[in-house]
Amino acid sequence: MSYQEAIRYLESLVNYEKLSSYPYKEALDLKRFRGFLSSINNPERFLKCIHVAGSKGKGSTAAFITYILREAGFRVGLYTSPHLIDFRERIRILVPLAGDTFQQVVNSCRKVSPAAQRKVSPVNALSLADFEGMISKPKLTSLVKRLKPAIEKYNRSSIYGRLTFFEACTALAFLYFQEKKVDLAVLETGLGGRLDATNVVNPLVSVITPISYEHMDKLGHTLKKIASEKSGIIKYNSTVISAPQKKEALEVIRRKCKKERARLLVVGKDIEYSGNEDNFRISGPYGNYKNLKIKLIGAHQVMNAVTALAAIGSLRGHAIKVEVDSLRRGLYNTLWPGRCELVAKQPVIVLDGAQNAASAAILKKAIQTRFYYRNLILVLGISGDKDIKGVAQELYALADKIILTKSNNPRATEPEVLKKYFKGKETHITNSVKEAKDLALMLTEKQDLILVTGSLYVVGEARGTVSALPRKQFPL
Repeated sequence: MSYQEAIRYLESLVNYEKLSSYPYKEALDLKRFRGFLSSINNPERFLKCIHVAGSKGKGSTAAFITYILREAGFRVGLYTSPHLIDFRERIRILVPLAGDTFQQVVNSCRKVSPAAQRKVSPVNALSLADFEGMISKPKLTSLVKRLKPAIEKYNRSSIYGRLTFFEACTALAFLYFQEKKVDLAVLETGLGGRLDATNVVNPLVSVITPISYEHMDKLGHTLKKIASEKSGIIKYNSTVISAPQKKEALEVIRRKCKKERARLLVVGKDIEYSGNEDNFRISGPYGNYKNLKIKLIGAHQVMNAVTALAAIGSLRGHAIKVEVDSLRRGLYNTLWPGRCELVAKQPVIVLDGAQNAASAAILKKAIQTRFYYRNLILVLGISGDKDIKGVAQELYALADKIILTKSNNPRATEPEVLKKYFKGKETHITNSVKEAKDLALMLTEKQDLILVTGSLYVVGEARGTVSALPRKQFPL
């Protein structure tokens, strides 16, 4: 089996990431996944996990937790979804480094000669370390080859239906982390929480990032119903860290914690913080810290960082203590591509996977407060099951020129459908992200900013095309 064959096999399984509509409660069944894990000797039971759910910021929060733990000397597995460019981004292991310089991080990811490094810009060099610790192609191939017979055998006899793409990927991650003997595994939920495949674990701490309206056809049309699905990751007698929440969402989380006798700490209430990305402080039951700094852009990333710090602090109950120097380095060294990410400076190009109204509002604020520009060229593509109207309403006033496009994904909304939300604006229609990028560069003048957003699939494709551009087009 080749690597390409391994990926094709995984993609041959039913993949709900590419389906706009399906019966959520009938399609996702933890009994099915638990049955399969039992058939391969339950690799998840050998893992010490931190479980992260939420609507916004769960990937960033998971990344902060992972980088901090790595700086503290732990070998950490990180499982996230979806991927931007390479499937292997989903399954990573970050190992302790001999030092904490950026160049050491780059060299640990890919062997690049000093001469070759001098030929690439800092932005391109940065990309070498963006997804540090990805599972190798040979290892992924060998795991798929090993799992395939077990999957086929299980599918023939399962009374709960056939294993899905995401379930197979999650099983792969569990097996890989078990084999590599990670000290801790950080798991991001795929959809919701209660029925998500990652919810088979019994974590050391459960983390819930801000909950907002998303996937309403599946999770529910009220914030309470969505919060009920997200809070499904809360386990009996556990510790739960919640980011700031809307009142109705927090009520659901509190009730769930009370029912499960779980201890709840809420950022902004039990854990206070203030400041911005360049200098913030935190105070709470796990300590007081000053002069903290992150590279990720936006006030929301400070909140995500504080949520991660609280989760790290809660691990003391499991005899895992992280020193302040590791906290500082871990926060500052955290990379999470595709989230308000500056990928070029002339012209300024920012990528962000905002795909609901709340995320779009946060993105708008970050752009307005952190960047200076004359005109903003918006490149927008959204999946059909997202809050198209809400995203459009948030970004309408921000954009001077709009290029509507679509990703290479069956869920992508046709650009013509998006056009009705931008009446009165200079609007252009394209049929691919590459075409949209080329047009954006043609329309861009000095001091303009290009913002690519609406979908992580669009961002992933855009990121690939930007990194392939000649350096002279994007001098720093």
